[in-house]
Amino acid sequence: MSSPSINAADGSLHLKEPCGWFAAGASFRKALRILSDGAFKLFAHVCLQANRRTGHLETTQVELAKAIDKSRRIVGKYVKELERKEVCTVRSGRNQHARTCFEIRENYWPYLRTQDVTNTDVPLADRYVGTIKNRFLAIGCTVGKFSARDVQLAQDLQRRGIPLETVQDALLMGAVRKYVSWFNGGSLQPIGSLAYFAALIAETQDRPFPAGYREYLEAKVVKFAREWAEKSPKTPENGACLGVGNAKIVQ
Repeated sequence: MSSPSINAADGSLHLKEPCGWFAAGASFRKALRILSDGAFKLFAHVCLQANRRTGHLETTQVELAKAIDKSRRIVGKYVKELERKEVCTVRSGRNQHARTCFEIRENYWPYLRTQDVTNTDVPLADRYVGTIKNRFLAIGCTVGKFSARDVQLAQDLQRRGIPLETVQDALLMGAVRKYVSWFNGGSLQPIGSLAYFAALIAETQDRPFPAGYREYLEAKVVKFAREWAEKSPKTPENGACLGVGNAKIVQ
């Protein structure tokens, strides 16, 4: 009996799960060679959870300890090993419950990063705001501009210590909901400001995405944006698309 994951006709492999995968290649094998067993286990977890566009993960030592079934003390030791062996850059939280930011170093990250992350000459504050701006403009259901007020709102999020991934996740979730509303005959008004996502940011903070859900939403946004453009004969200057009729999409 042939494996259900292999196409009997051409022998090609097919994934059973469409999302949540990580490109484990030469850099992953290199980490396996230089890290202790426990530190490599932590590294693998960080890779699986990190934003594929940025190589960033924001989490707590409590969450990490639970995820890899180790004590917080041991996790702290593994985190120091990742730093010492220059596998990850780590910006630690103020205590074990505060969120720590992991950035997987370039030699150990297999994906091409977004420009604002790879350009280390740009100040961190500008990269934070720039990343939010790029995502806000890229989701396709906004007014197509990032105002001075939006910049101020993004800066305020950073001052409050809101993780960048949390903001980006909220934008993805808001975009999916907006597209679903449009397809289901709701108001065609595009999202006009970053302030639209305030409640969603709080919601995402309270209930972080499970593994693979960010990639799922990213795929949904791309799919909905394409379908909306195909169904809409006219795209007005404010960014909203008209003329869809009463098409229904169930999320």
